[in-house]
Amino acid sequence: QVQLVESGGGLVQAGGSLRLSCSASGRTLSSYAMAWFRQAPGKEREFVAAISRSGVSVYYADSVKGRFTISRDNTKNTVYLQMNSLKPEDTAVYYCAAGFVAGRDARYDYWGQGTQVTVSS
Repeated sequence: QVQLVESGGGLVQAGGSLRLSCSASGRTLSSYAMAWFRQAPGKEREFVAAISRSGVSVYYADSVKGRFTISRDNTKNTVYLQMNSLKPEDTAVYYCAAGFVAGRDARYDYWGQGTQVTVSS
């Protein structure tokens, strides 16, 4: 079993950037495909990005494609989400998740507690 802890959230102006980190403990991160999801107030949780165990394959929601980049450093047991050109509609709690297959519709069994991202206009 793996434990996930997100960090790096905060308040940023529209057009700015943030980098989220997701650190894993309990099991090596290289055993898992990883993903980022987000949930805005009053909305359902939605897929943001995913990365395969090796990092070769990545997947993005259309709403973030070209602005967000998911990456991983298995030597540091950490996954990142670089977020550029942020928009107010990116405001949400961001969660990282671990599973065995990467993809938008894949199943993720382990979740972090989330980190708040707020983008002001």
